[in-house]
Amino acid sequence: MKKIYYLLSGLTIVAMPLMKFPQTEISNGLIRAKIYLPDSRKGYYQGTRFDWSGNMPSLVYNGHEYFGQWFAKYSPEIHDAIMGPVQEFTPLDYLETKPGGSFLKIGVGVLTKPDDKPYTFSRLYPVLNRGKWKVNKKPDQVQFIHELNDKDYSYQYKKTVQLIKDKPELVLTHTLRNTGNRTIETSVYDHNFFVIDKQPIGPGFIVRLPFNIRGEGREIGELAAIDGNKIVFLRNLKNNETVFCGALEGFGASANDYDIRIENQTTGAGVRITCDQPLLKLVFWACSTTLCPEPYIRIKVDPGQVFSWNIFYNFYTLTK
Repeated sequence: MKKIYYLLSGLTIVAMPLMKFPQTEISNGLIRAKIYLPDSRKGYYQGTRFDWSGNMPSLVYNGHEYFGQWFAKYSPEIHDAIMGPVQEFTPLDYLETKPGGSFLKIGVGVLTKPDDKPYTFSRLYPVLNRGKWKVNKKPDQVQFIHELNDKDYSYQYKKTVQLIKDKPELVLTHTLRNTGNRTIETSVYDHNFFVIDKQPIGPGFIVRLPFNIRGEGREIGELAAIDGNKIVFLRNLKNNETVFCGALEGFGASANDYDIRIENQTTGAGVRITCDQPLLKLVFWACSTTLCPEPYIRIKVDPGQVFSWNIFYNFYTLTK
């Protein structure tokens, strides 16, 4: 099967096999986006880490590309061979479950706990119950519905990826309906794999927050720095170099602090990310090909209840 190769910041990228994955495209005239669709046999992503909906290999606004392939190897079962503003839910009941038992990851299904090793997102877990996916497509939006019925947990999870009419805006609208008998209590974060104009991660990028940032992490002070309310890079990251901050601080209890700006000063592309829920936790990770603010929110849904949240991506260009 043919593959193609290209270079990004010194890293040789092996592109996906030249085959047609289930996918669709949406547009509002200002933004054009490509979205891979969930499919357990032919789908682009079949891992057990990320929610299978909303995998976005491309989003173009005003001539600027915001997403794309950032990893060197691809297989449908690799945990992070995925692109775009994808989301991961914290597993339910993993610690309490004995080896051989089951636990839940929303947007993936009911998984088997093979042994007593700690949970790790990079591991591929056997799937006992994948639930059922339904996709509704319109020219400017895609709605994903994941329904899962199981002895411990049952839910209906709806996620709509929509481009807003006459605005450079993408909205991720979510509802989680608890149709089972147990309370669903978890967290979810957006990994935000930005690959803006295929530029190497370095001094050309700035990440801004609405509060003064506190925190420490791997390579802070060496490759990147915290400067007031900004994260900046001191030089271009090389292949196999990463920056990681596991718990940035400084935000409060208001949803107003869930307000992240990423700007590519070299090409003039920017994006602002906001949400109608407060931050639970804020992580930051970057490598030579992508930078990823990872904002978490808390979810608690009692039986028969619904929890909703919305995430907004506003795209813009910088004035030179």
